Amino acid sequence: MAGPHIVNAGEATYSTSKGAITAFAKVAALELAAQNIRVNCISPGVVETPLLNVSNNLFSEDQLKDTMLGRYPLKRFGKPEDIAFAVIYLLSEASSWVTGSDLVIDGGYTLS
Repeated sequence: MAGPHIVNAGEATYSTSKGAITAFAKVAALELAAQNIRVNCISPGVVETPLLNVSNNLFSEDQLKDTMLGRYPLKRFGKPEDIAFAVIYLLSEASSWVTGSDLVIDGGYTLS
């Protein structure tokens, strides 16, 4: 979500790279539409993966529960399946009229 949806101090390079993905998807969607090629992207919130494992020493238990999780109105981090189902949708005919979109899947994080 960083870049096109939220920004944090000290994350200029990270946010810039994420914003570039969204911009690329929009331009590519426009350029490839005549060939019936759809281009979309997904902006996920924090997803439960081994990266979040406290034993990796990237985040403390307090950071995960008090600081990060508290920002999510649905009171949980995403699961890989949450993102996978969105990918399935974008690959299916159900999204045949969707192009140039950035699908935000964030448990409500960007609402606050």
